[in-house]
Amino acid sequence: MTTEAAPPATSASPTTRQVWTRSRGIVLAFVCLLAGAAVLATLRSDARHGALDPRSGDPYGSRAVAELLADHGVSTRVVTTLVEARTATSPDTTLLVAAPDLLTERQQRQLRSATADSGGRTVLVAPGTWSVETLAPGVSADPVTSRGSTLDPDCTMPAAQSAGSADTGGIRYTTTHLDADECYPSNRLATLVRVPDTTGDGDTVVLGAPDILHNDRLDEQGNASLALQLLGSRPHLVWYLPSLSDTSAADQDEEKSFFDLIPSGWLWGTLQLFVAAALAALWRARRLGPLVPEKLPVAIRASETVEGRARLYRKANARDRAATALRSTTRTRLAPLVGVPVTQAHTPETLVPALSARLHGEGQPLHSLLFGPPPDDDTGLIALADHLDALEREVRRP
Repeated sequence: MTTEAAPPATSASPTTRQVWTRSRGIVLAFVCLLAGAAVLATLRSDARHGALDPRSGDPYGSRAVAELLADHGVSTRVVTTLVEARTATSPDTTLLVAAPDLLTERQQRQLRSATADSGGRTVLVAPGTWSVETLAPGVSADPVTSRGSTLDPDCTMPAAQSAGSADTGGIRYTTTHLDADECYPSNRLATLVRVPDTTGDGDTVVLGAPDILHNDRLDEQGNASLALQLLGSRPHLVWYLPSLSDTSAADQDEEKSFFDLIPSGWLWGTLQLFVAAALAALWRARRLGPLVPEKLPVAIRASETVEGRARLYRKANARDRAATALRSTTRTRLAPLVGVPVTQAHTPETLVPALSARLHGEGQPLHSLLFGPPPDDDTGLIALADHLDALEREVRRP
């Protein structure tokens, strides 16, 4: 029993090996990208787990602060919604906002209205420009953060004087309040600001970095002393952890578009990239004068060009394209010899009858020869080329 060999694939239907050879570079790059992402995700999966959470014992958690406060008679309650935070404000309560920048603009306004004249203390942990100007009017954040983390008090605030050096380096602030305490300066800008309320009973404390509240930094410098004095001035501490699932976050007066959510720096950077791309395109496409033809440095014989193209066709198993090129060229050369315009050389109804009249033969073999299907193998392709050559010689014969 013999098995019939499968016909070789043409350029229109590449083999599996060809597909793999062409795409293996892209597949390998994609696999490396996924592997790198998985490794990074694994390494960073628990890096900030429970950050600033008084119930968390992780390095970036704050359970140690909560336990120290409990030893000094200060109760700590965790809230995750704006309604709970606003309800808890009172003269005997310290409200700590762990992530002020997560609050929407409307949430910030509502929280500020609740804490402005409450008589209690509000502690904002590392608020940026987005939130500090609303939650602490008169205080603005500097875009350049401080480099050093351990700073000296350099102010008359009793809590800072008692604690001494602490890890407050981070966001720097300026204030327009004349009676505000500006402590722990870095390059002449404070990293801790205390602004008294208008009533004089309460105040707002802006802390440039959360380091003094972390479990792994609490026993360094004067961090523990400063944290206890900032958070333990009232008998009750409400620890507000803003959550994206808070229903008040979606209750906006107006929805922000996608471009409103993109930082201005990214927009300016994108604009600069577009300008650079336009200038590069203009540079590469410049035309300083008319085109000047240049001679090739090496003369290449036409036969070598034809042979090279034939090798490419053979390597790709593109017998269909090779046959089409042979027939098309032959029809173009035969049409003027039999009085057919070149524009109609590829129309069977016009070319075949003219050739039949010239050769006094049948039209059907000519139609199959000039417009038939592609050959099945290399032998058939060679035979087609021989027949086309013989047909052209016959037509040119006087």
